Amino acid sequence: MKKGFLGLAVAMLVVSVMAAACGAGAAAAPAACSGDGGCATFKATDNIKIGVGGPMTGDNSAFGIDAYQAAELAVKDAGDFNGRKFEAVQGDDQGTGDGGAAVANKFVADPQIVAVMGHSFSGATSNAMPIYAGKFIPMMGASDTRVDLSQQKNPAFNRLVSTDKFQGDLGATFLSKNLGAKNVAIIHDGTAYGQALAQGVSDDLKAANVNVVAFEAINPGETDYSAVLTKIAALKPDAIYFGGYQPEAAVMAGQKAAAGLKDVPMMSGDGVYGSQFLDLAKDNANGYYVSQAGAPLSDARTKFDAEYKAAYGKETGSLSGYSWFAWDATNVLIAAIKSVGVVSGDTLYIPRKALMDAVRATKNYQGLTGTVTCDANGECATAPTFVVFQVQKGAFVQLAADFKPQ
Repeated sequence: MKKGFLGLAVAMLVVSVMAAACGAGAAAAPAACSGDGGCATFKATDNIKIGVGGPMTGDNSAFGIDAYQAAELAVKDAGDFNGRKFEAVQGDDQGTGDGGAAVANKFVADPQIVAVMGHSFSGATSNAMPIYAGKFIPMMGASDTRVDLSQQKNPAFNRLVSTDKFQGDLGATFLSKNLGAKNVAIIHDGTAYGQALAQGVSDDLKAANVNVVAFEAINPGETDYSAVLTKIAALKPDAIYFGGYQPEAAVMAGQKAAAGLKDVPMMSGDGVYGSQFLDLAKDNANGYYVSQAGAPLSDARTKFDAEYKAAYGKETGSLSGYSWFAWDATNVLIAAIKSVGVVSGDTLYIPRKALMDAVRATKNYQGLTGTVTCDANGECATAPTFVVFQVQKGAFVQLAADFKPQ
């Protein structure tokens, strides 16, 4: 009999403690948390985290560092949301597919990361996408330009930069019309980005009746590409297009003269734009053509440019051409977070499925890069923004649409 009374007393004590807890500010989670993915929860002292995926170390680190710095400024300027601060969390994916998957797994393991800005490179993005989708974590890319990313119908994927379809079209047009090339040799680095961009340029050149005299692959990370350059020199091209990144472009820029290609112009896409290429290639960079997305001048851009320079000692667009895109991408995510967050008791709840849907539903967001409106597949750039630059006296100079070489 005593044992029965003891059990009843314990049970009554547990009930009373639970009731007291509920009456002391604890509240039930909102109904939205019962949906797919549940809710991320934040106490009063917790930060709302946004992951930033990109190459933070290594030869292509300028891209990741630039994206992270722009994101840092965006979360700083966002202020508090219901008493919680935003925080940018760095994820170093080395710019590779495997690295993208590794960073994605790291991010989804952190219960307070609710969205990801990035990844910087298309291969990393492609491998990370299914991991984020499985955990209802939305992405907003600022520089991952490979065309087929949105064709995968992944609900987590979004980007606000134009694709390599537009960049490839521009490259082919510039080579054929501005430079007057009739025979073009194409080199690519075999990466998801570089090879796809090179193929797009090749297809467009052929459609314009320009001869593609070579389509050669190189291995990234090597320091001698003289063999492929000598092979191409024998074909006497009027121009060379390289699909790839800064380190390999710098090596080829330094070796093409010795291969017999001194006066043959070279061109690349946005993977070669940035101060890292100038530092690596030095004087050999002069004359090189690069396409890159741009942001229109505005009072808002001027303010951001000054803030970036004051914080990091570098001009926007110097590390990569995507400073403004990374700022916009982070702010789009912040706006979506604010639109779905719910406070109940002393807890902030962010419904993950609702957040993913809110990012995809972005409409008429006015950013530094233009108006951001996402379509059903996550393409959020309203207009192509790529232009052509040439390295002149150690600096990238934007060229007029009707540019002709002297």
